[in-house]
Formats: sequence, structure tokens, C-alpha cells
Amino acid sequence: MNTVRRGAAALAAAAVVLGTGAALPAAAAPSPSASAGTAPVGPYGTSDPTYDGVWRQSLAFLAQRGTGFQPADQSVDWLLGQQCADGSFSSYRADATKPCDAKTMRDTNATALAVQALAAVRRQYADPEKVTTAVDAGTDWLRSAQNKDGGWGYTPGGGPSDANSTSVIIGALAAAGVKPVEFTSAEGRTPYDALLTFALPCSDKDGAGAFAYQPDKNGTLLANADATAAATLAGLGKSIVSSKARPAQPPTCEDPAKPTADRAALNGASYLAKALATTGHLMAPPMPGATDTTAKPDIGNTADAVVALAAAGASKEAEPALEWLETNSASWAKESGPAAYAQLILAARAMDTDPREFGTADLVEQLNALGPAPKTPDTSTASTSEDERGFDVWWIIGIGMVVGVGVGFLVSGRKK
Repeated sequence: MNTVRRGAAALAAAAVVLGTGAALPAAAAPSPSASAGTAPVGPYGTSDPTYDGVWRQSLAFLAQRGTGFQPADQSVDWLLGQQCADGSFSSYRADATKPCDAKTMRDTNATALAVQALAAVRRQYADPEKVTTAVDAGTDWLRSAQNKDGGWGYTPGGGPSDANSTSVIIGALAAAGVKPVEFTSAEGRTPYDALLTFALPCSDKDGAGAFAYQPDKNGTLLANADATAAATLAGLGKSIVSSKARPAQPPTCEDPAKPTADRAALNGASYLAKALATTGHLMAPPMPGATDTTAKPDIGNTADAVVALAAAGASKEAEPALEWLETNSASWAKESGPAAYAQLILAARAMDTDPREFGTADLVEQLNALGPAPKTPDTSTASTSEDERGFDVWWIIGIGMVVGVGVGFLVSGRKK
């Protein structure tokens, strides 16, 4: 997912520089969360945040909450400070004290994940109402950026919808307590209407049950494992923080007379299971312009596929991939930083595996070390208040490891 995000961000940036990008809505006032003359401190990681600052901060929050930790208030302040007055987020704003304007490139994916992350941390933040206001503003902006077909593209302003953007927004809405099926465009189309347009039929020779990122220039749908993992979760009405579905069910591919999002999601799980069956991992094609044209193991998207399979009830099919990740992900995570650790934690979480003993790595400790020290786990957070809408359900294995209690799990994820 991060590979697609970085590529899309770079292309979007180029479009604006070349004057080919669509006009974006302007914000008339400074970010409501930025203090005059100062920028909040507390971002995660030390690598260039230009294309993924908000994304990796949000992923880190979700992984921390999933292991019982609450991000430090200064970390939440930083994320709040990245929000534009209209409720949107860009991938990263170097100077959050300056108001967003027409040149600020809004990012639907970053906005969706930030909404999801803020909804997850608000209960233990110093000013919950401030966070609630930010979540509501972000949700409202996403509605304003919705395309006629019910989906979203990476940037607003009329760009075509894609499976990844539409999927991450569906998951974020569901996690924040908004029913995606009721989040309709002016033309009455739902996000699921858009999502189904990217689904390949089971009769497709090379990509049975998969999802495409977008149709190619000829209108052909080509299987994309990254898009399939994202759309599988979205079709089930779940987010990237999902737990193992029970009872388990082997993934199958079927084409009903009337396509539905949940059936398409199960078809997507079937495709992912087959893609992982041979090697236990997905392969990443070379990036455009790369001198090395050899396909390499795709660790990040393999982690996303594990989450999708677990959420679809295909945890048995995901087990070899999880084992492969435990053996092969350490150096990748160290090099890639917060988002990578978060992806691995979420994959472990989805499979009821302890991220503190992930192969030879303590993923939780390594993630926590990349930002301001989070608040100590609190067992009182194991229960869920109604206003958290099912996403403020913390996986309490992290808490159990700290205070010495037994391991317990609360199943998260939300049906649409």
C-alpha cells in the first residue's frame, strides 16, 4: 500500500508542477490545530516525510492502540496540526503554521487514515472534543471529495476513482462509526458501487476474483494484489485494523447474478490465497525507471494480504505468509521505519500472534522507539465505549505482556 501511495503522490506532485492537476479547494483560515508561530512536535521516524508523514504517523497510532499503548499527546498534537481548516490532510506539511491554500495538495488517503487514527486515540487524549471536531471535519471533507461514481481518487478535484483510495476511505469511515453504504454521492452512488467496478470476474484467466487498481488505458482490468488486499477489507466493511474472522472458511470464488461487495471481497481473498500459496509472499514489480528490473518479494503488501485473509476467515491460508514475514521482515522494517513496523504489528494482530515475539523482533518496542514515548498501557482501555463504534477495541495482548495477566483478545472490525 505504501508503494502505491508514494507512486501516486509523486505522480500527483508532477501533475501540479506541470499544470495538469485539477484545481483543489482552498482553505480560508489557518489550521485549527496549529499554534501561531510554532509547529507541533512529535512525528514518527526520521526519514523524509514528504510523501507519507501523515500516513505513517496515523499507522503508528493504530498499531500502538492495537497493542494497548496511547500515543503521547504531543504526537497527537502533531497530527492535528497537519490538518487543514477545511478538514483535509495533505501527505505532509512542512510548515503547519501556514494556512492551506489552493496550492496545498490534499490527499484523500492521508485524510482517511488520519480520521481513523484520531478516532482511535481521542478517548485518552487531553482534549477529546478537539479530536472529535477534527474527525468530523475530516469526514465531512471526504464527503465533499467523493466522485460521482461513489469512489475516490488519490487527490480530489475530479480525478478518477481507484480501488486503493476508495478502500482505505471505506475502512476509515466504518472505523469512525460512519456507515459507508449511507455515504452516497450526489448521484446516489455508494462507495461499494465504485468498488465493484474494479472487481475481476472469477472467469478471468489470470486474475480470477482479484481487484484492479484502475482500468488501464484500454479500459481493461488487470489484477493488482495490493488493490485486492485493500478492497477485500473494504468489501467486508472492515479497516486495516481487523482481527481473525470466525468461523474460518476456505476462500472461494463465485460470480453471483447480482454482484455484492462482500462476495467480491471473498473472491479477492481467494485470489490472494492463490497468490501466496507458492512462495508464501507477494512479489513487487520494479518501480518505473528502476535500473534493476528484477521482481522482488513485497513484504509490505504481503503483510496487508495477511490482514485481508484473516478478516475474510482465511487465516489458515495466511499462516505460511505470516511465518515468512516473521523470518524475512526484520531488515525491511528497520530500513522502512514506522509504517513498516505498524503493518507487521497489524498483521500479527489479525492472526492472534504476539508482535513482541515476532520472529526475533519485538515490533512494539521498535515502533515505540521511533517517536515520543507513548503512555503506559492501561487495562481499563480494554472495554469499548459506544461512541468509539467498534474501533476503539484494543487488542490486549500488549497489556497482558506488560502487567503479567493472561492473554486475551477482543475481536475488532465492523460489518457494514
